[in-house]
Amino acid sequence: MKISKVEFAAVLLAAVFLAFTGGWFLRGTTQARPVWVETERTLAQETPIVLTPPPTETAAPSAAPTAASAGTGKVDLNTATAEELMTLPGIGEKRAADIIAYREANGPFRIPEDLTRVSGIGEGILAGLIDQVKVSQEEETP
Repeated sequence: MKISKVEFAAVLLAAVFLAFTGGWFLRGTTQARPVWVETERTLAQETPIVLTPPPTETAAPSAAPTAASAGTGKVDLNTATAEELMTLPGIGEKRAADIIAYREANGPFRIPEDLTRVSGIGEGILAGLIDQVKVSQEEETP
């Protein structure tokens, strides 16, 4: 008995269909096992890294602390004058005026990172002065 080309193609397609169907139903039975990672110890910095800000040229320190820096030694962004702001690294006369203008136009700063909203102050300048500034929260009266 001889098989024609059409019959051979039909048998071949049926075999491929059966192989595909069998693979489809058996696809979920051989899943890989989860990987377990074990650590011997936790990583910790043995000696602390201390970063010191670069020296800056500032005006001569006054004898008495100002209202903006009294107590903590930090400059309050919401109450500082232009002269007090100019003592911060990277803040000159123009940027101090921009900070005060932003504060008057948009209200008090909520967090020190709000300084990046002031024109001319980016992440780099903020990183240099973030430890030297604070933001006072004014008490609202009902």
